Amino acid sequence: MNNAIFIFDYPSNEPVKSYSPGSRERKELQTELDNLSSQQVDIPLIIGGREVRTGDTEKIRMPHDHGHILGQYHKAGPAEVKLAVEASQKAHREWESFSWVERLSVTLKIAELIAKKHRARLNASTMLGQSKSAYQAEIDSACETIDFLRFNAHYISDIYNEQPHSDPGFINRIEYRPLEGFIFSLTPFNFTAIASNLNMSPAVMGNTVLWKPATTSILSNYVLMDIYKEAGLPDGVVNFIPGAGSVIGNAVFSDRHFAGLHFTGSNVTFNRLWQLAAGNLHNYKSYPKIVGETGGKDFVLVHASANADEVSTALVRGSFEYQGQKCSAASRAYIPRSLWPAVRERMGDMLSQITIGDVRDFSNFMNAVIDEGSFDNIMNYVSVARKSTDAEVIFGGKGDKTKGYFVEPTVILTTNPHFVTMEEEIFGPVLTIFVYEDKDFDETVKLVDETSPYGLTGAIFAHDRHILDQTSQALKYAAGNLYFNDKPTGAVVGQQPFGGSRQSGTNDKAGSHLNLLRWTSPRTIKETLIPPTDFKYPFMKEERCH
Repeated sequence: MNNAIFIFDYPSNEPVKSYSPGSRERKELQTELDNLSSQQVDIPLIIGGREVRTGDTEKIRMPHDHGHILGQYHKAGPAEVKLAVEASQKAHREWESFSWVERLSVTLKIAELIAKKHRARLNASTMLGQSKSAYQAEIDSACETIDFLRFNAHYISDIYNEQPHSDPGFINRIEYRPLEGFIFSLTPFNFTAIASNLNMSPAVMGNTVLWKPATTSILSNYVLMDIYKEAGLPDGVVNFIPGAGSVIGNAVFSDRHFAGLHFTGSNVTFNRLWQLAAGNLHNYKSYPKIVGETGGKDFVLVHASANADEVSTALVRGSFEYQGQKCSAASRAYIPRSLWPAVRERMGDMLSQITIGDVRDFSNFMNAVIDEGSFDNIMNYVSVARKSTDAEVIFGGKGDKTKGYFVEPTVILTTNPHFVTMEEEIFGPVLTIFVYEDKDFDETVKLVDETSPYGLTGAIFAHDRHILDQTSQALKYAAGNLYFNDKPTGAVVGQQPFGGSRQSGTNDKAGSHLNLLRWTSPRTIKETLIPPTDFKYPFMKEERCH
C-alpha cells in the first residue's frame, strides 16, 4: 500500500504554440485538418464504456462551409438516459473508492495525452466543428483544457489536506465524499475546455457524470471521450449522451439519483433547468448542487485619462475574436467624447484589415458564427439598429450565409444608453458604443452598473489610479471578472478564476478550488480517545462547606 502523503505542486500554465509558417505544430495541425475534412465519422453514444447507436441521427456540418458534412451523431432518448444512469451508479461504487491520487493520475494522463499526442487532432476538430481559428483553438482546446486538469490536481491536494483542529484527547477529520448520485453535465459549443472541465471537475472528486454536449460541438467532444478512454478513465465515469436537450433533460431531472448540475449555456435554459429540479425535489435522495455560468452583457468603461490606441485594440480583440461568441466578449462600451474621434479612427483602421473566412486559411482573423439560428439572430439585431433613429451602424453590419455563416465585425453607435443592443446578449460580433460627455463620468458608472441584468466580465480603462479604484468599488457586483486596462476576455486558469453573479450564474469560479468543493459532500468524524464513563459534569458536584 502506498501511504505517502502526496501533494501536487502548483503547475505552470501550458505554453501557447505560435503556429507560425514553417513550424512543426502548423504542419501537424494542417495534416489533421486535411484528415478530418476528408472523412465522415459516425459518432455513437458512449454508455458504461459501450458504444450505442440509436439510428436517430443528425449531421455534423462545418459552420464556415455548411455544405461540408463532417459526419453524423446518434441521439439519445429516455431509454438511453436510463441506461446511462445505471452505468453511472455502477461506476460510482468503484470510482469513489479509488485513492484521489489514482483519480488524478488518470486526469493528468489526459492532460499529457492532449499536450503531447492528440493536440493537433483536438484542435483540428474544434476548428472544423466550431469554426475557431488556429490560435483560438490552441488557447481553448489545448492550453485551457490542459490547465484545468493540471491545476485541479494541485487544488485537490490543498482541499484534501485541509483538516480541522484536534484538541488533546480527540481526533477530528473531514472526509470529502462525492455526491450521492450522478452529476448532469450540460456543456456549451464555444469552448472545448469548458466541455472537458464541466465533466472532469466533478469526476476528480469521485463523482460520475452524464454528459449532454452541445450539438454544435459534437466532433471535438467525441475526441475528448476517446482521449479519456485512452488515459484509462473507467467505463461509466463519464457517459456521453448527445441529443435533444428537452428529451434528455426531462429524463435526467425526473431520476431520483440526480445529485447535481454543472452547466454553461443560456440564462433561459439555466432558469428552466433550475425550476425543473425544484419541481422534483421531493423525489431526490439529496438536495442537488446547482452550478452554472450563463451569459453576460460585458462592458468596457473608458475614462478620459485612457489611451485611445489601447482602448481601440481591446475593443477589436475583445469584441470580435471568435466572432464574439464568448460569454466574456465585449458587447457594450462607454467612451468619453474627448477620446471618441481617436478611438473611432483607430478602430476603423483595424477593422478594415480584418479578413473573414475558412479556418483552414490561417490568415483569417474571424471565421463563421456557429449555425444558421445564430446568424439570423445576430442579423435581426443589426436590422433593428439600421431602422432605429437612436442608433447607427458605423462599421460592418453585413452578413452572408450562402456558403458559411459569416457576419462582419459590426459596431453600432447609439445615443440611447438603453438601446436594445446595449442591454440584450447577442452572442455574435456586434459591439454597441455610447459616447458620454466627459463631465458625466460618475453618471455613466451608474449606467454601467444598472443597464444589464448580468454580472460576468467588464473592463475599466484609465491611467488615473484613483479612477480605477473608485470605479472598481462602484462596480463591485457588475462583474465577477474585472479587468484594468485590458479586454474583458481571456481568463487564464490559475490566474483569473472565472465566473459572475447576478444573472450570469452561481459564480463558483471555474479554474479554482471553489468549484471543486461544490462536488463534495463533506463528512466530519470525531474520535474520542478515552470516552467518559459518567454522565455528571464537574460543575454538578456538591460544594463542601469548611
